[in-house]
Amino acid sequence: MTRRPRIKVLFPYSDGETIGGSHRSSLMLIAKLDRDLFDPVVLLHGVPGAVGRHIESLGLQTLRLRTPPVMAGRLKRGADDASFGRYLLQSVPALVRLLRREQIDIVHTNDGGMHVSWALPTKLAGARLVWHHRQSPDAKGVNLVAPILADRILSVSEFSRPARPILPVARRFEVIRSPFELSPDLPDRAAARAALLTEIGARPEAILIGYFGALTRRKRPEHFVRVIQALRHAMPERDFHGLIFGSEPIKGLGIQAECKALAEELGIARRVHLMGHRSSVEVLMAAVDVVSITALEEPFGRTLIEAMHVGTPVVATRHGGNPEAITDEDTGFLVDHEAPEAFVPAIRRLLDDPQLRHEITGRAATFARGLTVDAHVAKVSAVYRDLVSKGRDPLDAVSGANEGAS
Repeated sequence: MTRRPRIKVLFPYSDGETIGGSHRSSLMLIAKLDRDLFDPVVLLHGVPGAVGRHIESLGLQTLRLRTPPVMAGRLKRGADDASFGRYLLQSVPALVRLLRREQIDIVHTNDGGMHVSWALPTKLAGARLVWHHRQSPDAKGVNLVAPILADRILSVSEFSRPARPILPVARRFEVIRSPFELSPDLPDRAAARAALLTEIGARPEAILIGYFGALTRRKRPEHFVRVIQALRHAMPERDFHGLIFGSEPIKGLGIQAECKALAEELGIARRVHLMGHRSSVEVLMAAVDVVSITALEEPFGRTLIEAMHVGTPVVATRHGGNPEAITDEDTGFLVDHEAPEAFVPAIRRLLDDPQLRHEITGRAATFARGLTVDAHVAKVSAVYRDLVSKGRDPLDAVSGANEGAS
């Protein structure tokens, strides 16, 4: 009996110094793919950086492509990235040749720059494109490019479903939740808290509110600073401290400086701590009393799931994909996204009612631990097999009238 060849899947990344949620999720997938069925290949664009070093440390097969240049997402765009004209004339032919030479069956892209850089070459090379969407439903790429060139559009939430696709996508769109590799060995909360109190020089009775994530406009760390001010104003008898764990994904955004200046302007500079990027946050999440999610248009945030797992309650904006991850007053709290003061009642309840806190964190942990890597890998593997066995899905324009605003 002749053994079927393995399905060869290419995962392209831009190398850089920031390892984000899309990296963590896709690398978990790559590591767990059945090597009897799949042959994953990681391709790194650009000069060596932290992303590449991390990937190589995992022992994954990699290709390094310094040239031709490709297009980058808006936040990562630099002088070395290709203009659209140069991309069409130089990059596209070179990427098509690479795909054919490596006999790639599927290209699986995971961020904006890689989506737009690899979509056309993949189509021209006769391979299949899996476009993994983790952004806003209004993102241009997923509404204008993916409907024409992607064979499948995977999303982490219903919220991220393309809002106004140029062509119907219903038969090619699927929600597959992000994977979470959650350790059964939970941190010692008391020890973690004591260490963090010592680090920031706070008293034992201090209440620690945590922000975890990149410092970007969408995640709104400055809104978090205003939440800390609102808490101190509403409960002046309590010693609140806001801890911001994260860094700017690219240099020059100025968001950290803005947060520091805002804290000084509000008179709470000694109560807002800019902790920087930390490689492992599980212990830090266990150390804080509440995790506050101030982001807008968060498709399905890793932070809140990781906090749920370690037993720290989450209060998040009722925006984006947060309602798909949190059931209000059951596994956490959802609050208005506009007013910082909206966080106050929920946090007050969690602080004043230990039984409520215990019940909410218990249910939240059960939900979080259901988002396993194995479940994610099984669903994505099924997509790969279907694409290779059936070929490209048709652009189902006839059924588009039944889609509504898909």
